[in-house]
Amino acid sequence: MFRMSEYMHQLVDPTPVRTRRGSGGVKPVVIWNLTRRCNLKCRHCYTVSADVHFPGELTHEQAMANVKDMEEFGVFALILSGGEPLDRFDFFDIARAARPFTRMLALSTNGTKIHGENADKIEEIGFDYVGISIDGIGKTNDWFRGVDGAFDDAVRGVRECKKRGIKVGLRFTLTKDNAEHLPGLLKLCEDEGVDKFYLSHLVYAGRGDKNRGEDAMHSHTRAALDMLIDHAWAGASGTGYPLDIVTGNNDADAVYMMQWARAHFDDDKLENLRDHLEAWGGNSSGLGVANIDPQGKVHPDTYWSDYTVGSIKDTPFSTLWTGDDPMLAQLRTRPRPLKGRCGACAHQSICGGNTRIRALQLTGDPWAEDPACYLSNSEIGIEDTERLTVTPFRGKRHDPAHRFT
Repeated sequence: MFRMSEYMHQLVDPTPVRTRRGSGGVKPVVIWNLTRRCNLKCRHCYTVSADVHFPGELTHEQAMANVKDMEEFGVFALILSGGEPLDRFDFFDIARAARPFTRMLALSTNGTKIHGENADKIEEIGFDYVGISIDGIGKTNDWFRGVDGAFDDAVRGVRECKKRGIKVGLRFTLTKDNAEHLPGLLKLCEDEGVDKFYLSHLVYAGRGDKNRGEDAMHSHTRAALDMLIDHAWAGASGTGYPLDIVTGNNDADAVYMMQWARAHFDDDKLENLRDHLEAWGGNSSGLGVANIDPQGKVHPDTYWSDYTVGSIKDTPFSTLWTGDDPMLAQLRTRPRPLKGRCGACAHQSICGGNTRIRALQLTGDPWAEDPACYLSNSEIGIEDTERLTVTPFRGKRHDPAHRFT
């Protein structure tokens, strides 16, 4: 996750870099998909959810044992997600048990069920943040989400949160079919007093893999980043609405912002910004981010559903995360064993090689170049003649020989 507004503030009021991220002893942000059940049918759903019961999901006892293990392990940030997490039968029991030991407890939801008693309970528990997914204005959102009225119900959820003083954000997955709605969504944030805006780049997982042809063209991505940079700078400099802007699943965004800053600020501020970005280090799959799926399987992040470290039904999360899993070890390596343009890139220390699952889905090799990097060769410090062509993988996608070399 790239916290654009946070780094914009470094250009306004620079501060020293406090710590640099290392591989030892890091407690991850845990994204826990509580259930695959969901009342919507989103085209880019990475969990392929539906409004049905899915067998094999964690029992109440297994879920509560996991909460206890995370407390003892020292997990400081927990995001409860789905499917639609509010469709989990014991959602509020899990949230109440997690609240005392988490510094940051968040809910990732489609927002359609946040009203009445549900909204009151979310306020009572004291969630630090509620992220509501919206993929366009009006009927466009409803088309993406597969249910008429989903947009109005999600906006109602935003308003119910604001009415109760709960920090709320909009989450938007950018594709070629909804890129034109970005200005309207930013305006919606301002009109509704939304606190945060999260732009997610499409990841080739679940229905997002099936619909990868909808991935935003690089020109659309750059235009979207230009717009977000303008809004983030206006907010940080006090000339516009102070919306907290964050992007995810394309760490090239940090390099793109660096290039913008190079054109507008002196060397001292630029050097400080780069120091902060290198301390962040880009993609954090398997290190600063962990995922637990509805059946208790542990993954390097939410999009690595085909790679499992182990199951909390058999082994506590804390043990799995601190064990000797070979993929986690590789993901935690810096620099990573990247290939192609990513391997030749001059900004690996900032983006960390970007989103490895896209490379895996396209080529069968998790260390190949990320096809969603929208920066030109000159922008990443390599000659055009050095560009390697990414050939779509036709073999057995998950052969370990492709995963660990």
